[in-house]
Amino acid sequence: MPALTGRIGAPTYAAVLRTPGAWKFYFAAAPARIGIAMTGLGIVWLVHGSTGSYAAAGSVTGGFAVAEAVAGPQVARLIDRFGQTRMLPITLLAHATMMTLLISLTMTGAPLWSLVLTGVLAGGSLPQLSAQTGARWAYALRETPLLSSAFALEALSVGVAFMVGPGLVGIVSSSTSPAAGSMLATGLLLAGGFLLAMQRGTAPPPGAPGQHEGAKRLLHKRFVGLVGTNVGIGLFFGSMQVSVTAFAVSRGAPGLAGPLYSITSLVSLFAGFAYGAKRWRTAPETQFVVAFVWLAVSCLPLLAVHTPLAAALALCLPGLAIAPFQTLSAVMTESAVEPAILTQAFTWINSGGAAGLALGSAFAGWAVDGHSAQYGFVVALAAATGALVMAVIVKVSGR
Repeated sequence: MPALTGRIGAPTYAAVLRTPGAWKFYFAAAPARIGIAMTGLGIVWLVHGSTGSYAAAGSVTGGFAVAEAVAGPQVARLIDRFGQTRMLPITLLAHATMMTLLISLTMTGAPLWSLVLTGVLAGGSLPQLSAQTGARWAYALRETPLLSSAFALEALSVGVAFMVGPGLVGIVSSSTSPAAGSMLATGLLLAGGFLLAMQRGTAPPPGAPGQHEGAKRLLHKRFVGLVGTNVGIGLFFGSMQVSVTAFAVSRGAPGLAGPLYSITSLVSLFAGFAYGAKRWRTAPETQFVVAFVWLAVSCLPLLAVHTPLAAALALCLPGLAIAPFQTLSAVMTESAVEPAILTQAFTWINSGGAAGLALGSAFAGWAVDGHSAQYGFVVALAAATGALVMAVIVKVSGR
């Protein structure tokens, strides 16, 4: 049994946090979650504030995001092989060094190519905190009824971080200096990351030599299907960002874009809290398919909305599917791969979502420019439908 397995009762959040050592690593990572949520927008403020160019800011941020998606699984492979307590401090220091260099180069007017290169290095060294805390939950609660609730709690905390972080960047960067958001984001990531690294008793043990070669399991169609569903969810969110903004602007209310887009996330938080607090008897694979059926169906009203109020009501519906998907994705990933490569698996899942987000924004942008906001919602519907197909593949593939 894992070292953290404690008394197992009803699958509630209180029971999850009563697992020995769990609350320490969960709350230790809280500042880092917020720091990660601040990083991308912080770079936009930093680069635009110094260059006056959104194109330059987008280039640096894009390089950061692509490097994170590509290099993240490779860093996770080292973490699985050598352990979190050894590798996390190294990646934290590497990332902090690159962010410090990026801030310095930007503020001294360095050429754009150097900013993009440094942004790539910063993104490639970004510690995958959510994958590492997910691996800790799996080590603590594997094959217990509490694991689903633990993953729901993790998804809830990440959702809160991504609601708080961007707003905090805007406040700090606009009221002090454009570089302040990036400085604060890096500081929070360092603080939370080192606090997490100090929790040695809850860290999964490093893989034995040769054990990490089980990564070929990541090519199994079940896991590939899980990555595919996350690409679909990323496509959905990327297209929704563009489409909701275009809808608000076309209705002469650009200030409503942010509040409208946040509705889905807010509903998702409440739905996720309720979902994780309940013990479900239906098989996770079946729940997974049902969640995507609902997501696809919930996109249909968006094709017919014409007023901000109607859009607000319609945007509530997808949120009911997002949180269960996030929890189920983690549960099924944990069951699909060997423990020795779990951090890699979680990181690949995250990378799939990030890739989908970038593609979804591009596809919806083309659709909206050529037609209207409703065509952007068509892209979201197509993304949800594609993810549903992948969910069915996951269901029929078995372990």
